Amino acid sequence: MTETEIKNLIQQQLPELISKDPQIRDFILRTVSEYYSPRQETETKFDQILAELQRDREAQSRKWDEQARKWDEQARKWDEQARKWDEQARKWDETLAEIKKLHKKYDSAIGALGSRWGLYSEASFRNGLKGILEDSFGVEVININEFDDEGEVFGKPDQVEIDVIIKNGLLILCEIKSSIDKAGMYIFDRKVTFYEKRHRRKVDRKLVICPMIDDRAKPVAEKSGIELYSYADSVEIN
Repeated sequence: MTETEIKNLIQQQLPELISKDPQIRDFILRTVSEYYSPRQETETKFDQILAELQRDREAQSRKWDEQARKWDEQARKWDEQARKWDEQARKWDETLAEIKKLHKKYDSAIGALGSRWGLYSEASFRNGLKGILEDSFGVEVININEFDDEGEVFGKPDQVEIDVIIKNGLLILCEIKSSIDKAGMYIFDRKVTFYEKRHRRKVDRKLVICPMIDDRAKPVAEKSGIELYSYADSVEIN
């Protein structure tokens, strides 16, 4: 009998022998056990692998939870810092607003003080000039305050104040200001025109006496024939 025939015979007879003869079945099991792990051992190893995977997953989950906790803690710190920054920014805004308020208040106070100082200075100089000219030089100084019904000077009806100096028939109109700009120079020239029209008399000289004259006002004065006397100039009454 050939090897092939023997194999075929075993394949045909072995299943029946295993099912009927316990000794043959035990022999076969002992023989193949060297090549295949028993079912219980296989299941044990599989359980071990599953347990290892479960431990790894739990360890990884703990790491993720710890990292998430750290992230939450960092986010909380950032939120707290942002709230502090917002609070600081609010305080800065309030401080800046208070500074601006005080600055505006001081500007208003200084402006009002400067305005009053200018008016007082003008009045003082006008009164001093009137006293000197009238008492020492026989010059008549008149402060005229008339109402401009047609608004020729200011563009609408308003009071017009003019200083008039008269000596030996010489008529001089004078504007005494603490400061004067281009617009103020035009206004003074319109005052002269208003006076000449109202009193029907030609003005001989037009004077502006002012310590601070805007450079842009000087060409207007030159064109209008207005004599300027600033801090370095002197006025002569002939």
